[in-house]
This record gives sequence, structure tokens and C-alpha cells, in this order.
Amino acid sequence: MKFNLQSLYGYYRNAIRNPKYRNWIILGTLIYVLSPLDISPDFFPLAGQIDDFLLLSIMLTEVSQMIVSNVKNKKDKSTENEPQTTVDVDAVSMD
Repeated sequence: MKFNLQSLYGYYRNAIRNPKYRNWIILGTLIYVLSPLDISPDFFPLAGQIDDFLLLSIMLTEVSQMIVSNVKNKKDKSTENEPQTTVDVDAVSMD
């Protein structure tokens, strides 16, 4: 069986962007990071924190990107809903 890290990242990214599973994925990630039972246990000095840091950084990156895109979408929607007013101006000569 071939293990591809990029496909695992793509699966995680798609799962966290799905509104139905988003809260469960975030909760599971936080439980995994805080749990002493994981792929590389935390009692190994450096190797134990690498997987936790990697997973936490991916989660924070994805959540921050979702927040930024939601803010941009709300801003775009609010400017679309504003009525477009046209101001007529009469030209006057300054002689």
C-alpha cells in the first residue's frame, strides 16, 4: 500500500471545509493534539511534537482561510445589496 501525504492533506482539507463535518474534524484534531496517545508519542523529545505541530498548523491554516473567505463573501454581498445611486450634475461655466 502506497502512502501519499498529499492525498491525506487533500482529504483533511476537503473534510474540514465540509460544513457538515467541520466541527467534528476540528474537535478530533484538538483531541489528537492534546492526547498522549498518537502516532509518535509526546515523550520522545522532538519527534513527539512534530506530528502534533504539523496537524495543528494545517488545521489553523484551513480555519483561518475559511474565516477570511467568509468575511470577504459577506463584504461582497453587503456591497451588492446597496442601492446604486446616480448623481446628476449640471455643468456650470466659471467665466
